[in-house]
Amino acid sequence: MHVLAITDCGASEDALAGTVDRLVDRLGREGRVGVVHYDATIADGTASVPDRVPSGGDVTYELGADGDWAATGTGLSVIETLDTLATTCAYAVVVGVDSLRFPTVAVGSAQEAEPDESVIATVEKPTEVDVEDVFERVSASEAHVTLQSLVDRVTARPEAELAGAVATFTGRVREKDGPDDAPTEYLEFESYEGVADERMAAIRTDLEAREDVHAVALHHRTGVVRNGEDIVFVVVLAGHRDGAFRAVEDGINRLKDEVPLFKKEVTVDDEFWVHDRS
Repeated sequence: MHVLAITDCGASEDALAGTVDRLVDRLGREGRVGVVHYDATIADGTASVPDRVPSGGDVTYELGADGDWAATGTGLSVIETLDTLATTCAYAVVVGVDSLRFPTVAVGSAQEAEPDESVIATVEKPTEVDVEDVFERVSASEAHVTLQSLVDRVTARPEAELAGAVATFTGRVREKDGPDDAPTEYLEFESYEGVADERMAAIRTDLEAREDVHAVALHHRTGVVRNGEDIVFVVVLAGHRDGAFRAVEDGINRLKDEVPLFKKEVTVDDEFWVHDRS
């Protein structure tokens, strides 16, 4: 799922809403779009919401006969919301959140926009948006991928009817290697453009050629990945568990050995490219 952020830089409500509508309409021609509106007043209880019968729970879903639904609740972040949308949407639009790592359109005065390398356009009114340029740049950006979205992808394959196993591996940023180590704040990954994707595609093809393996998905994040966040996923759909487990192990080992990714580690005390440190 590709994500677009739209931020408010002193825009009128009509300008912001019109810009969102134009971009959602363009993205919606290519696939399902999830929209996330951030409103800080929800946190302090002053947001205007329809009267509901108290449910006594922290999360309430209201479901309609045609699959329509509405929800209210607590304890959900923007990234967690995107993780949920990633399983069903091709695109997501986040409105009202500054400093996301996704391509961003700023609506309002250019003077009020904060300098940010993720900003791909600044407009004052909806008609100024080059929707085709925004669409192309969002579609070319790194997708927001979760383990569940990859599992859904492989289990949607026609071969799934022959599969009795789904095996997965998730690599994440650990805080420390040992109890006396300085805590890691984040890792930063860089790759040669296109080369990493080509190598992962070759690994996937090799694994899928195995007799008992029906589908494989590999994904490695680039850019900044913070302590506790997921870095890499391997998902294998196979006829039996033995083949699935072997393919997962071989997949992550080959990914680490063969895919050209450069890793910088930033701790509370230091920062260094991992290949520079013996």
